[in-house]
Amino acid sequence: MEQMDATDNLILIFQILYVATALGTMIVVISENRNPLKTISWVLILLLLPLVGLIIYYFFGEDNRKQRLISHKMYKKLNRRSIGRRELLEVLSPPPRHKSLVSLLNRLKGAPLYGGSSVTFYSDGLEKFNVLFEALEQAKKHIHIQYYIFLDDDIGSKTRDVLVRKAAEGIEVRLIYDDVGSWKAKRGFFKEMESHGVEVQPFLKVAFKLLTSRVNYRNHRKIVVIDGKIGFVGGMNIADRYIKGIKWGIWRDSHIKIEGKAVAGLQTSFLIDWYSSRKEFLASDTYYPPLENKGDNLMQLVTSGPVGQFKDIHLGILQAISNAEECIYIQTPYFVPTDPLLLAIQMASMRGVDVRLMLPRHSDTTFVHIASMSYIKDVLNAKVSVFFFEAGFLHSKLMVIDNSLTITGSANMDVRSFEHNFEIDAFIYNEETCSKAKEIFFKDMEQSTLLSVEEWEKRSRFEKFKESVIRLFSPLL
Repeated sequence: MEQMDATDNLILIFQILYVATALGTMIVVISENRNPLKTISWVLILLLLPLVGLIIYYFFGEDNRKQRLISHKMYKKLNRRSIGRRELLEVLSPPPRHKSLVSLLNRLKGAPLYGGSSVTFYSDGLEKFNVLFEALEQAKKHIHIQYYIFLDDDIGSKTRDVLVRKAAEGIEVRLIYDDVGSWKAKRGFFKEMESHGVEVQPFLKVAFKLLTSRVNYRNHRKIVVIDGKIGFVGGMNIADRYIKGIKWGIWRDSHIKIEGKAVAGLQTSFLIDWYSSRKEFLASDTYYPPLENKGDNLMQLVTSGPVGQFKDIHLGILQAISNAEECIYIQTPYFVPTDPLLLAIQMASMRGVDVRLMLPRHSDTTFVHIASMSYIKDVLNAKVSVFFFEAGFLHSKLMVIDNSLTITGSANMDVRSFEHNFEIDAFIYNEETCSKAKEIFFKDMEQSTLLSVEEWEKRSRFEKFKESVIRLFSPLL
C-alpha cells in the first residue's frame, strides 16, 4: 500500500510539473509577440499534443532571432566591400516599371543594383553540373562553394574530388554546408576534404546542448563563386537526385550562372556567412577583382534570414506582385503563403493579371504538401490558373512578372523560407532573360495538368478535412 501511495505521489508530482512547464511555455510563446496565427498554432500543439508538443517546441519553437549571428557593424563592413569600388558606384537608373521595387530592396538590405551581367539558365541537372565542374577546373585563385545539402553520393564524391584537386594546386577552396541539410553525409566525407587542404565549415553545427535554437534556422542558400568572376545560384543542391531523378520521375529544378559585376553580390553573401560561421574576416581585393561588363542584365542579389527585422525576400516578392500588370508565372515546390502573399496573388488575378501557379503533383515532404493543397481552393476561386507538374518532382523556384522581371534563387514560397531560413534570390530586370524564363515555364506546362475548380471539389471529404487540419499548423511548417 505504501509503495502504491509513493507511486501515486510521483505521478501527481510529474503531472504538476508537466502542467507548470506547459503553461510556462505557453506564456513564453504569447509574450514573444509573434504572429498571432503562429502563436495560436503553438498553443494548439501544446494543448492537443501535451508531451509531443513540448518536445517539438524544444527543438523547433524557440525564437532566437534576436540573437544575432553577425553584428550590424560587421555586416555593413562586409557589404561595403562589394559596392565600395568606383566601377560599382556608378549611378544606374532602375527600370521605370520597377523603380519602387529596386528602391525597397536597396533600403531594406542595401542590395545594390548591379549592371553589366550575363545570366544563363539551367533546368537540367546534368547540364548544370557539367558547366559547374568545367568552371571549377578553370579556377585560378579561389573557389567559394556553399550548399544546403551536400551528400557523399556519386555527384558529391565527384565534387569533392574536384575541390581536393584544386586545393592541391594551391587554389584557396572554402566550403560551407548546412549541418542539418547535409546530415545524411558521413562526417568523414568532409573531414577527408579538410585533410587535403579544403577549408570546410558547417553552418550552425548542431550539438545536443544547443539543439533548440539551431535546428529551426537553416542556411538554405546554394552559392558558388569562382575567382570572384563567375557565380552560380539557384535551387540545386549537391546530390544524385538532380541528375538521376527519383522513383516516380525526374527532379526538375532551376539554377543560373552569373558572369559580370553582380558576382560581387554572391561573393558578399558567401563571405558574410563565412564570417558568421568561422569568425574569419575576408575582404581583400583578391575576392573582389575588377569586373568587366558581361551583359546587359540589371540585377539585385537579395538575402534574407531570421536575424533581421524585415523579411526582405518576402517583401520584395509582395512589391513585385503588386506592381504586375500583365502576367505572373510562379513555380514553387511548396506553396504555404503568408496571408499578405496569398491576398496579393488573389488581388493580382482579380484585377486581370494572368496569374499561373505551377506545383508538383507529388512531393518529397508529406505535411508541407498537404498544407500546400489546402491553399489551392483559395487561388482557384480568384481565377488563378493552377498547374500540377506530372513528370516528377518540381523543385524549381522561379517567378516571371510581365516581360521585364525574373526572380529565382533558393527561396520557396512558404513561411519557412520567408521567416526561418537563410535564403538568397536574384531579382533580374531584363526582357531577354524574362523571355528565357518564360520558355522554361511554358516547356514545363507541356508536362503539367491544368486544374479545374470542378475537379478540385470532387475530392473526398476526408482529404479536405485532412488538409484543413494540417493548415492550422502551416505557420510552423
